[in-house]
Amino acid sequence: MVYLFFATGTEEIEALATVDILRRAGIDVQIVSITNERTVTGAHGIRVEADTTIAQANFATAQMLILPGGLPGATNLADSATLIERLRDHAYVGRPVAAICAAPLVLGRLGLLEGRRATCYPGFEGELRGATCTGALVEQDGQFITGKGPAAVFDFAYAIVERLKDAATADQLRAGMLWTEVRPS
Repeated sequence: MVYLFFATGTEEIEALATVDILRRAGIDVQIVSITNERTVTGAHGIRVEADTTIAQANFATAQMLILPGGLPGATNLADSATLIERLRDHAYVGRPVAAICAAPLVLGRLGLLEGRRATCYPGFEGELRGATCTGALVEQDGQFITGKGPAAVFDFAYAIVERLKDAATADQLRAGMLWTEVRPS
């Protein structure tokens, strides 16, 4: 199971495009509200019905945790004591974590990106304590995948597919979704 966390103010395109691509790849992913309410309003007023809540999620079976950005979504994620505790436990046993846009600040504030390459939305580099901020659209270093922002969401999601499945599955999705016409290799 993969969990993508949704908070009030989350960047909807980063969350929903990632979930869509992972589901196309056959990856079992659930949108998790960080509150006790399953309906959450994103950064642009789009109401999203989460699959579950953080209280109901079974973190023992979590293969990967994903943090979409947006404001105040990313800071709301960082302020969730339950999420922080679960994220810290997940990361410390070496399981993969992905964050895009402003959300790498959550990982940075926990010191999880120290000594690693990472990327984030411009202006949030100072929050990525100890990381080498590359400015790339997507960066993978060890168990962490980070994305720069909304325009990077396809590359971000395909990188997650490669991590959880394989490159061939990601390549099939790129071709089937016509991404290879937009960004030929």
